[in-house]
Amino acid sequence: MTAMMTLVESTVPEGVSGAGRRAAVKTLGCKINVYESNIISQQLIRDHWTMVDSSQEADLYVINSCTVTQEADRQTRQEIRRALRRNPSAKVVVTGCYAQLVPNELTEIDGVDLVVGNDAKFSIAEILRTSSVSDLQGQATKYSDDTLGDRSCPPPELVTRYDGQTRAFVQVQQGCDHSCTFCVIHKARGPSRSFKVSAVLRQAEKLISQGHREIVICGIDLGSFRVSEAKDPTEVQISGLVSLLKKIDDLSGEFRIRLSSIDPHHITDELLELLSSGGKFCPYLHVSVQSASTLILKRMKRRYSREQLYERVTKAQERVPELVVGADIMVGFPTESDEQFRDTLTAVKDLQIVYPHVFPFSLRDGAPASRIPAQVPRAIQRERASSIRAESAKWRHRALRSWLGRSGEVLIERSSYPSAPGYNARLANYMPVKVNVRAGDVGQFVKVKVIAVQADTLIAEVMFS
Repeated sequence: MTAMMTLVESTVPEGVSGAGRRAAVKTLGCKINVYESNIISQQLIRDHWTMVDSSQEADLYVINSCTVTQEADRQTRQEIRRALRRNPSAKVVVTGCYAQLVPNELTEIDGVDLVVGNDAKFSIAEILRTSSVSDLQGQATKYSDDTLGDRSCPPPELVTRYDGQTRAFVQVQQGCDHSCTFCVIHKARGPSRSFKVSAVLRQAEKLISQGHREIVICGIDLGSFRVSEAKDPTEVQISGLVSLLKKIDDLSGEFRIRLSSIDPHHITDELLELLSSGGKFCPYLHVSVQSASTLILKRMKRRYSREQLYERVTKAQERVPELVVGADIMVGFPTESDEQFRDTLTAVKDLQIVYPHVFPFSLRDGAPASRIPAQVPRAIQRERASSIRAESAKWRHRALRSWLGRSGEVLIERSSYPSAPGYNARLANYMPVKVNVRAGDVGQFVKVKVIAVQADTLIAEVMFS
């Protein structure tokens, strides 16, 4: 196995040969987990497991966990219970960030057979194939390496395709070198490492060739993408994220490029010039804001001030036509006063944040902010989260109404049915659209005209040439 592993209590259940058996992979958390779950699934398929949806009965359940909040941990434990209700005799494997940070919590859960850290998650199929133990009552096996420093980048193989999706995730960077006081993900993912440019381009080309028309560029700390200083004569030599994006933009095929979450200080003039240049880039930025109070940002150990946040986002809105802004926003960070919260609430209005991902501060073992005595009560956290969502909804509805009577190009993500609620397509700026199309239009770009707004969705009709 390529990953470093420490084997504790070798008690993997016997009878895990994949021939003729069903496996399900459940993904919790971020786009990186989705990307990595696809690799795990591909490896299981090669070992003759038949993949089924995680809501169905299976002989093997792999749960790819998140640990960004206490709620994420709870969801992992819930998925374990659900899997065992579907099939009490199923083998249960837990991997991901929760498994990396606190594997012993998971090995103590009755019914969990294998706990695999992030460093070894791409070896799950091999572990199952090569292990055999007769005693099913022993403590779960744990594969983990606390350092994560030697994990190779990128993962050992390309994702072939994302079944049932028009949107495809391409990971370009792993880990984080910053220790925000509320976060433990840098411990779960290790230091920042950038994937080889040639590997990223091969991955993008592969997904485009499989018919994916939207490529989402992902990383744990996306803006920190850098080419290693080590000179590899076979490797494409570029400097950073913008140079990589230019290479992806130059690939042949009909597709568009979307960025995943990015820090404000990584929204450089060079990046804005690229996004505003046309090409294949979507006019959408999801900004990792967290707070708009300079003092709270300092206590979070973020890398920007309120003034810098405003300057970067405002400049992006000036430079990139039709730009829509989303944001990660945390409420109730320890010591956050009403006035400091209002700074963030005001920023939602001033910066016209249309799509917020709002979450309350969560106590995490190992996160310095969890030790601050002045914790904000949960009831106040909930009130503040509700206020952020309500303010953002005003700007979202205004942005949606601004599209009435206008035309644009959408990517059809699924078939449409008159009785089916919700959207089935998106504009490049991420706005959801419902439009009646033929089944064969899924995965295609279609020109539409917006004729109405219904709740948070644009209603459109196909424009025929």
